Amino acid sequence: MTTRALAAMAAGVDLVPFEFDRREVGPGDVRIEITHSGVCHSDIHMVGGEWGDQQFPIVPGHEIVGRVAAVGSDVTEFAPGDLAGVGVYVDSCRECPNCLAGESNSCHQGMTGTYAVPDRRHGGYTQGGYASDIVVDHGYVVHVPESLDPAGAAPLLCAGITLFAPLSRFKAGPGKRVGIIGLGGLGHMGVKFAHAMGAEVTVISHSPGKEADAKKLGADHFLLSTDQEQMDAHRYGFDLLINTVSVPINVNSYLELLDFRGTLVMVGLAGEPYCFDAPVILNQGRSITGSMIGPVSQLQEMLNFSAEHGIHSEIEMITADYINTAYKRVIDSDVRYRFVIDASTI
Repeated sequence: MTTRALAAMAAGVDLVPFEFDRREVGPGDVRIEITHSGVCHSDIHMVGGEWGDQQFPIVPGHEIVGRVAAVGSDVTEFAPGDLAGVGVYVDSCRECPNCLAGESNSCHQGMTGTYAVPDRRHGGYTQGGYASDIVVDHGYVVHVPESLDPAGAAPLLCAGITLFAPLSRFKAGPGKRVGIIGLGGLGHMGVKFAHAMGAEVTVISHSPGKEADAKKLGADHFLLSTDQEQMDAHRYGFDLLINTVSVPINVNSYLELLDFRGTLVMVGLAGEPYCFDAPVILNQGRSITGSMIGPVSQLQEMLNFSAEHGIHSEIEMITADYINTAYKRVIDSDVRYRFVIDASTI
């Protein structure tokens, strides 16, 4: 099948229209005609060659929503016409302890990313969702509830699960004091989910202009990280902090905000190592941990939760010919809070 797409033909160049052939639908496959594809900052890092050598061309995109067009003979969970989604990965080894335990996103052999990685079963390299369609094994496809707006749901497939997973893991809810560091594509989803879970939510940002948005999205409080008096006043003020920013931060100053046995979760990718002073975590038994998306089962749980609580990403819809401008605006933090491509324009 000939697929229309947007692709980077080399590192650091503009994306251009591109055509290639997807594989035929196999017995366990689902083919989705894509309607919407979210633009993730990791797409920009990847096509820019910032994360090491890559095999080009690359069709980015791992926030994918569309309608099922065809299913393989062994597929019973999906039918043509279903609204479906694909997230950050499309396969795993299926044999390691994590895969067998339902945690395939943490596959010991490495999950198969939705784009720009070797396809362990079909050969070649995976190509993503800035495209007219995609073929994926049914075990890595999720149902998108019909009550969700498909455009606003697309970023949930990456940004949404990235925040939902740690909030669920550390039981954000009534009585839990949660701080979301950064109010961007990731952070705004954290505010929405933590608020819906019943936690006391604070946005921690270096941008005073974000306070109104933070409160509108559901935050109870706003903490300006550049105001040391405010930071000092909130010492021991949080049980859970989630760092969503993609630039380096002074980890020590944020650790001091945590109360006894509080946890700082890293989900943003800064591109360089973090440093912290051991006494800052020893003193209160604090923890630093990481979280990366979630398994397919949790992706479905997150979408169902979003439908129940009316949660969507805040988006700006774009056409395919705007993609390179959109990339520049993401780099400049000039989007509130996620670009979504109308795939019919590809």
